[in-house]
Amino acid sequence: MKYEMIFLDRDGTLNPDPGYIAALADFRFYPFTLPALEKLKEFSFCIVTNQSGVGRGIIDPDRLEDIHRYIRSQFEQHGLDLKQIYVCTDHPDRATPRRKPGTGMFLEAAREFGLDLRNCIMIGDAVSDILAGQSLGMDTMLVQTGLGKETLPQLVQPPTFVVKNLLEGASLLASRTD
Repeated sequence: MKYEMIFLDRDGTLNPDPGYIAALADFRFYPFTLPALEKLKEFSFCIVTNQSGVGRGIIDPDRLEDIHRYIRSQFEQHGLDLKQIYVCTDHPDRATPRRKPGTGMFLEAAREFGLDLRNCIMIGDAVSDILAGQSLGMDTMLVQTGLGKETLPQLVQPPTFVVKNLLEGASLLASRTD
């Protein structure tokens, strides 16, 4: 299946999640992240990430933008089509519909890029990632990095795919598009 868009969670999916990543010096991709995404070069990507550290006053918005500028540069250097990084900075106690498992960021992407979300996939490690995708009729892929191992037993409806990490997931998706 050729997805119109691959939605990616950030922390725990693309990079280790030590808690709040407040500076570029504290950010690093998993070693397999960029090689994994290179297997999916024919697809476009959007990152959808909850970053409540901003709403909590832990992360400076300018430092968050430094991290996202770096992510964009790495996608570009590897020939990957990163359409957008959608960020929700809401504090969980004051969450808007943009905060996953809310669907606001996905609906913004659908409007911006003319997507039928039922023809997209959400890849993430947390309950909120999978629930957001499922509520929109998307395929979902749970990676067992980050919170992934703890997430699976919490889900009422299983994700479409469960994989060890993004590299295994990318290999699976690439084999299905051949």
